[in-house]
Amino acid sequence: MNESMFVPDKLDVAAFARDAGQMSGEMPAVSLSRLSDMAAPEAPTSAWPAVKWSATGERRQPRGAQAQTWLYLEASAITQLTCQRCLRPVQEHVEFTRWFRFVQDEAAASGDDVASDEDLLVISRSFNLLELIEDELLLSLPLVPRHELCPEPLAPPLDPGLAEGELESGSPHPFAALAALKKQGPAQ
Repeated sequence: MNESMFVPDKLDVAAFARDAGQMSGEMPAVSLSRLSDMAAPEAPTSAWPAVKWSATGERRQPRGAQAQTWLYLEASAITQLTCQRCLRPVQEHVEFTRWFRFVQDEAAASGDDVASDEDLLVISRSFNLLELIEDELLLSLPLVPRHELCPEPLAPPLDPGLAEGELESGSPHPFAALAALKKQGPAQ
């Protein structure tokens, strides 16, 4: 079957695997709404490079078992997230390569999932491959995005009373009154 006969947002997974189908492409990052929600406000996804992906279908026949439908998927994106130290945009390259095995229904997926290390999905005649790509890119994002060395020093706190030097220079500690009450003991 020709690559042009497969559509990534309505993929017949069984036919794609049976024909050892291959697809690849690019899509604008802005088309991935959940990934766009992660963008730093100063670096919207409309300015990000395109997300690149490729997929390959495969039918495997294990010895003494039923034929299996597999999908190999890889994708990469360059994102701009908010650095958790300086709160400025930080560029993160995210990518994944993963095999997925498709099963007939949810019951088979949940039953096999316990005994298997494989990523299992339910087979479909109109599987949205682009949603799976977005899911996997989201899972590949760093938990705490940050620069190795922030380009600008951290801004001082907005409340001048919170500056470190003032707490050490003799300003009363916020819990000093509580400590005094605790030393007095119970009321009589």
